[in-house]
Amino acid sequence: MTKNLASLRFAGLRRSKAALAIPATFLILFVSTLGLISITYYFAVEKVNARSQTLKMATAKQDFVSLDENLMAVLWQPGSARTVAIADSGGQLHVQPSDNSLTIGISDNRDINETIFNASIGQVTYELPNVESPDTGLFLKGDSRTIGNQSGSLMTQLYIRSGAEHAEILLRYRPTLSYTIAGTEDNKTVNNVRIYVINMNTSEAMALCGKVPLKISCESAQMTTVTHNLSYNPEPLLVTSVLDGASGQVSVPISSTSYGAIVNIEIVQSIIRIERCVR
Repeated sequence: MTKNLASLRFAGLRRSKAALAIPATFLILFVSTLGLISITYYFAVEKVNARSQTLKMATAKQDFVSLDENLMAVLWQPGSARTVAIADSGGQLHVQPSDNSLTIGISDNRDINETIFNASIGQVTYELPNVESPDTGLFLKGDSRTIGNQSGSLMTQLYIRSGAEHAEILLRYRPTLSYTIAGTEDNKTVNNVRIYVINMNTSEAMALCGKVPLKISCESAQMTTVTHNLSYNPEPLLVTSVLDGASGQVSVPISSTSYGAIVNIEIVQSIIRIERCVR
């Protein structure tokens, strides 16, 4: 009798432990499932956010390519204008007419040694959202040279750089140079050296977020000429461009006769104004 009672008690204890094990197992499975769902959700959100940032970056790049194309469409055409909209890519647009200083100097290592241009010519930047850009240093248009050596070379410098806080897209313009020989005058060879400058320093200064409609207009085209009448055979003319602190140089061959050479240095500016478009 006692033995049977002990057996019944032992069987009841086993059933009790089994009953407790079932909810404990379900609890472990439930917690594990919640953890797996949480981890999966986190990585899914991160992936969506990364794709969203990539899309915003691509949109901002395309907007600045369009900005450059519209500016080029009005270049050297006073009175012409275009409108373009910069989409909301989560960053901030800056039009900076007082930035991007340009100094141009010329020298033939003898009598010619002067600065012929010294002013800020403006730039446009887009401060990207708080995200690391793998494209920092990438040129979307142009390259790092501060002056082009022919009139047909690309004046645009459009690239991604590290800003004060975040990566930013920068649009600015460098000067380009052309050279021709125009016969003789007073038995001296006439050399025409023309330097083209896109000047945006009359633009409206702004720092705006969201979608920004812009008007781009060509206000005027200006030309100044400096003439050097030389009685000797000059060395090649060195033209130095210092753009926002970065320096570059091109060498221009100067033709002459036994009487010397005449060198005309022409600075041709296209004055471009960028302002907010009010409709």
